[in-house]
Order: sequence, then structure tokens, then C-alpha cells
Amino acid sequence: MRRVGVLALQGDVREHVATLSELGAEVRKVRTVEQLEGLDALVLPGGESTAIAHLLTTSGVRPALERQIREGLPVLGTCAGLILLSREVLDGRGDQWSFAALDVAVRRNGYGRQIASFETNVDVLGLGEVPGVFIRAPKIEQWGGDVEVLAVHDHGDGPFPVLVRQGHVWGCSFHPELTNDHRLHGMFVDSI
Repeated sequence: MRRVGVLALQGDVREHVATLSELGAEVRKVRTVEQLEGLDALVLPGGESTAIAHLLTTSGVRPALERQIREGLPVLGTCAGLILLSREVLDGRGDQWSFAALDVAVRRNGYGRQIASFETNVDVLGLGEVPGVFIRAPKIEQWGGDVEVLAVHDHGDGPFPVLVRQGHVWGCSFHPELTNDHRLHGMFVDSI
């Protein structure tokens, strides 16, 4: 049984916990450095990227998590989690930071603000079509040669990656945890 943590400082924690539990993972909510210990993988949920970043810093979790990601902890970031994993946030605030674990540059709210949220099927390499829920979703506008693009979406301005992987680090623009289709989480857990 895989021990998968879900960063539980802010965001859609409950949905990730439920999905991972249904897949048979042993799930732990992570709010402290001690709760990071012994995990096989971690999910960084959607939410508000600057709020999560602030809470990672004030809770003291940031340095330990940064070290674990650098040392190979498998991690999946969805929406705000993708922003936190990105090399660059193109329209970030002056005080905004990221782990720079994925060689991608993202634009926050790249698919539109809250009112422009949408759902569409996304064709994922190795899975086929999965439902994609895009809520203030980040757009991956640049990506390096070591980044494996697992899914793209064309929202009228050209196709852009919406699911990527670079080694042990995964990033997803949309919210797979908000659907009843658990295959994407299953693919991540199976990769551990």
C-alpha cells in the first residue's frame, strides 16, 4: 500500500484525500514537517497558489518539502500545485516563489478568471479521454526538452500542455480530483 500525502494547508484537500483513498492508498494530510516523513508521494492541491506558498513558509514545511522534492519524492501538483512546482510564474506577484521542480513557465489564470471556468474532455497519453475541470487554471506557456507532455488542450489560442511530467514531478492545469474518474490519480500512484 502506497503512503501518499496531501498538502493540507489550503485548497481542495478533501477531494484528493477521497480519490486517493478510493484507489487504496494510505493517505495522510500534511500540515507539518513531521507529517512529511515516510511518504511514498505527495499531492499539492489546487487552491490559491500565493496563500499556499505563504502557509508553506509560515508553517516551516517549505525547506523540508523542497529538500524532499530535490531528493526524488514523487509529487503531483494540480492547478495551484502546478504553479508551486513551476520554474517560472510569468505573471506572479513580486514576492511569489515556487519550487522550480518542473521546467515549465506558467501563467496564473491562463484560461480565464473564475467566471470563465469550463469542463472539457482531455486526451491523456496512455489513458484516453478524462474529464478536465478548469477553474482559474494555469496555462503552461513554456516547457523544457526534459518535460514529457502527457496531454494538451486547445482553448482557441493554440494547443498548450495541460498535463506534464518531468521524472518524479507531475503537473496538471486542471482538477482531476473534482470528477468521478480516478484514472489520472491512479496513473500517478502506479508510477511511484
